Amino acid sequence: MHRDQSPLSARSAPGPVPPLHLELDQMQDEFTRVPVRAKFRFDPGMPAVITFELLAARGPSLIWHLGRGLLHRGLTAMSGAGDVRMWPTLPGERSSSWLMLASHEVEALFELPTESLATWLDATYRVVPSDAEMADLNWDGFLTSLLDGGRPPSA
Repeated sequence: MHRDQSPLSARSAPGPVPPLHLELDQMQDEFTRVPVRAKFRFDPGMPAVITFELLAARGPSLIWHLGRGLLHRGLTAMSGAGDVRMWPTLPGERSSSWLMLASHEVEALFELPTESLATWLDATYRVVPSDAEMADLNWDGFLTSLLDGGRPPSA
């Protein structure tokens, strides 16, 4: 899942898990790294989705919506397919993972520290366990939007 907003909606409330700010490295090529600031946000009303924002020094930020399970699995094994993929780096001095974001026009590869991300993700799972992620989704509204030709349900 990426920048497009899903017609699945749930009750949304401010999350008790504060946003996570991380310093990432964007790989320009195999030898060139560019530092990038990123923010991860969790909304307990949509617990299966993590908002990932690349904070630009100038200009607008870039926002992607990533599966929480994809991020969690990507800390230890290959995860995802298509637009978003994540996997751990080779064992070495620092614990990190690769995050690949792709669109029709471009691909971007980021190295991110796994320890901070793992701790933060664990906090989100304490708020909403994985087996409860879909409990509060508005399935009736989602199905109505599909049957009505893709128009989002009215509130």
